[in-house]
Parts: sequence; structure tokens; C-alpha cells
Amino acid sequence: MTRIFYDTEFIEDGKTIGLISIGMVRESDGKELYLVNRDMPIRRIRRHPWLMKNVVPSLPKGHGDRRNHVPVSWLFDYTDPLVKRRDTIAADVRRFITDTTNPQLWAWYGAYDHVALAWLFGPMSDLPTGIPMWTNDLRQEAERLGNPQLPEQPSGVHNALADARHNLVRAQHLDGLASA
Repeated sequence: MTRIFYDTEFIEDGKTIGLISIGMVRESDGKELYLVNRDMPIRRIRRHPWLMKNVVPSLPKGHGDRRNHVPVSWLFDYTDPLVKRRDTIAADVRRFITDTTNPQLWAWYGAYDHVALAWLFGPMSDLPTGIPMWTNDLRQEAERLGNPQLPEQPSGVHNALADARHNLVRAQHLDGLASA
């Protein structure tokens, strides 16, 4: 069994979930994956105050263009190596997960994260062999253990990779409580 902790950042409207970024950490070997969706709906994100305040600051940035009065916070660096097309992200995520034995996906409040991940591959019925059909939820595990105090995330909240790393910290803390 290989536990993979992950997080996604996305925009949703009640009908669709648009992936912004995904971060993954494998517990067994410490390998990490962080990718930003080149095909994200930038215009919709710009009109979303919460995403602009909380998620956009951690994305790869270009430089402002004062000639056109475009603030730096609204520009996105499409040339950054972390920025990839959706189909490339799907292939990289698939490889990251299936390069392990018996992968288990874990997230914090992971229902939407699982849908965002699964939709990389199309409808749920097209989920590739080797990709789990569900995500284990650390929030549910915390509830099962009586809602203990959990370690606080020191920085990087709403950066998908930082959040994935912190999910691993949460899991290890919960593991310790479960075995005590």
C-alpha cells in the first residue's frame, strides 16, 4: 500500500470544477508532484475575489505590464515549467499514482478534490486502471478519532503542494493517535 496525499485548487460553479493546480506527495518515498493547469479559466478566476486573494498569489507569476495598466497579480507565467496543459497533467498524475503499489489517495475534505482529479481523465467511467475510484478523507479520520487538535499549517495555505505536504503531516499525527 502506498499512501498519496494530495490537494487541488479549483474553481467551481455548481456545474463544473475547473482545475487550477494539483499537488501530490507520496509517503513511501517522499516524491512530490506540483502542476498548474495552463488551460484554467483565467477570466473566471479573475472575477472570483476569494481565488484572487487566496490561490492566485501562489501561482507562477509573470511580470506586470504598466503600459497596459495590468497589475502583476493578474498575470500568469505560461512559460514556467510547472505550468502544463491539462492532458499533460493527466499523464503526469497517472504516472505518479500508478508508479506505486496499491495506491491510496488521501485528502482533507477530499470530495471535490477527487472529482477534480478524476475529471482529468474524463468521465468517472474512464478512470484509468490503477487510479483509485475514491479518496480517503483525513477530515473523516479526524472525526473518527474524536476531532483531536491537529498541527497547524505554518505557511502556504491554498498552495496545492503545501497543502498536500500538510495533509501528510496531519495523517502522521492521526496515525500516532490511532495507534496510542
